[in-house]
Amino acid sequence: MPLTALDPTSALVLIDLQNGVVSRTCAPHTTTDVLARSVELADAFRARDLPVVLVRVSSGPSASGRTDAPARRSATPPEGWDQIVDELAGHSGDITVTKYNWGAFHGTDLDLQLRRRGVTQIVLAGVATSIGVESTARAAQEHGYHLTLVTDAMTDLDADAHRHTTERIFPRLGESGTTAEVVALLARTTA
Repeated sequence: MPLTALDPTSALVLIDLQNGVVSRTCAPHTTTDVLARSVELADAFRARDLPVVLVRVSSGPSASGRTDAPARRSATPPEGWDQIVDELAGHSGDITVTKYNWGAFHGTDLDLQLRRRGVTQIVLAGVATSIGVESTARAAQEHGYHLTLVTDAMTDLDADAHRHTTERIFPRLGESGTTAEVVALLARTTA
């Protein structure tokens, strides 16, 4: 279905577009393509004085528990792995949120930052679709935000996981569209 609306108080939230994440091999979209589309979205939001939130994951206190999957991180991450990529960094009006879990709401001030600015809708993109993006989308819906998911500005470590999330989960949480559709709708909404 096509996108129907963007609230005039929308914010762009970009998940984990940082050095150590964008260097990974992903599918179905390359991280290079996702980054280019995310920059286009960020530029469009900034041009309309709408909030841009850059979420990064870092080492530190995280929710832990028993899992069947072995821990993925055993070594100390390389210097700068958790820094926002240069293509998106350096804009003084942007909000940076550091998370220590999959989703961007738990244990962060994301909700407070958005509510202070009167945000009612989140436009969401980033890496990885089935992990950080999906976790953030679920929490956004639980927090009562309208949600737009930019499916060509997100990717995953596994193409099947991306497809499952975009086809099965996202339709229950919000509306999905492409970068071009969001930019066009944004222009009509704020004109």
